[in-house]
Amino acid sequence: MIHNLAKRAHDRNWTLDPIIRSMLDDDWYKLAMLQFIWKHFRGTRVRFTVINRTHSVRLAEVMDEAELRAQLDHVRTLRFTRSELIWLAGNTFYGQRNIFQPAFLEWLSGLSLPPYRLSRLDGQFQLDFEGAWEEVTLWEIHALSILSELRTRRGYARLDEMDLDILFARAKARLWSKIERLAGVPGLKFADFGTRRRHSFLWQEYVLGLLAAKLPGSFTGTSNTYLAYKHNLEAIGTNAHELPMVLTALARLGRLGGTGLKGAQYEVLRLWQEMYGPAMRVMLPDTYGSTQFFRDAPDWAADWAGVRLDSKDPFTGGEEALAFFAAHGRDPREKLLIPSDGLNADRILQLHATFGGRIQPGYTAADFRDAKDFHDSRKWRHEPRCRISSGIGTKLTNDFAGCSPVEVPEFSSISLVCKVTEVEGHPAVKLSDNYTKATGPAGEIKHYRSVFGTEGVANIPVEV
Repeated sequence: MIHNLAKRAHDRNWTLDPIIRSMLDDDWYKLAMLQFIWKHFRGTRVRFTVINRTHSVRLAEVMDEAELRAQLDHVRTLRFTRSELIWLAGNTFYGQRNIFQPAFLEWLSGLSLPPYRLSRLDGQFQLDFEGAWEEVTLWEIHALSILSELRTRRGYARLDEMDLDILFARAKARLWSKIERLAGVPGLKFADFGTRRRHSFLWQEYVLGLLAAKLPGSFTGTSNTYLAYKHNLEAIGTNAHELPMVLTALARLGRLGGTGLKGAQYEVLRLWQEMYGPAMRVMLPDTYGSTQFFRDAPDWAADWAGVRLDSKDPFTGGEEALAFFAAHGRDPREKLLIPSDGLNADRILQLHATFGGRIQPGYTAADFRDAKDFHDSRKWRHEPRCRISSGIGTKLTNDFAGCSPVEVPEFSSISLVCKVTEVEGHPAVKLSDNYTKATGPAGEIKHYRSVFGTEGVANIPVEV
């Protein structure tokens, strides 16, 4: 679908231009996790909180609070439509039909998002969502998408229509240069993970249309459920940090059937594999540190399909994951790696060279920058060490810095997240493989680190 993006951005003169127009405009893994929550932990009280890691950007001074409230209020009016529910019921996801139970879909048909809490503190918005876990969890991606696009619109207001035309022309040229670098690489696979920090819904839709048309053999789909539904794309995603965060907090409170803190991260896997087929069994080991997760994981975890690599250097994390499978007697060539943290086109190519083939002596991953390097027999052989499919987010759907003919600070990307911060009135904690990504009160973080340790954890710049 081709849009006149500059005219659309310039001619917004209606009362409300909704950023979220469908409940499906969400990451697909939120729906898979929602069914998990609905089945096993219905009624558990949680709080999600928006956190701006880019402290220098004072969002409450950039955005209009009334506009933000209007967008949040609009989301509360949305419901899943009949056609959307029929698609969820009848479509095949990860090779599995009827992945959503009829009783769950019936419950989903009546779901509306609960109230939010919004205030200001020191130049930032304090935005929280509190209630039953199954009712609150879908706020996460909607809130992040709204904040991201409202910031974009504030940038648009600085430009006239001709400036906007130049902005989108340069952004399209930048996108096309990425497509040219990724085209024709043997075995290359990647998906869009860019909903939460996108420049806008219309730009994400434009990007996906171009990728589907020009890289059909490499582009595997999108995490955005609505765009998958609308454009007949594969919906991509499995699970996220909120599951081990909540279950570990419940274990801390003694409410997980005697399972301790360390055991909670594996209880997530046990319950997940009871619900979903083999292709959906991709573990996310870094919530409390990947090194301890792999060291203490039960043998049956090595039967899972693969690993999503999030907060650790993906080359280091990938080697650690493949070593885990090999140590448990499984063939790493059958396993899947999904790097997903702060990737760009060059990093995708370098990771594919490292894990999707064999680099010839005298070369390194840094030598692989476009398709011709993968057709050079002196550099690379297509002899995969494992299966690999990268997830690229912000550098795909919000790479606008420097594209405007005048300086617009709102077009630089920021690190905005929405995390579980409380479970049943008690703090929730994430440690991560990156010290700077830890969330929770300092005392609780210290306690969790005394349990999980810090082996393999490092200070790494946060990429967006």
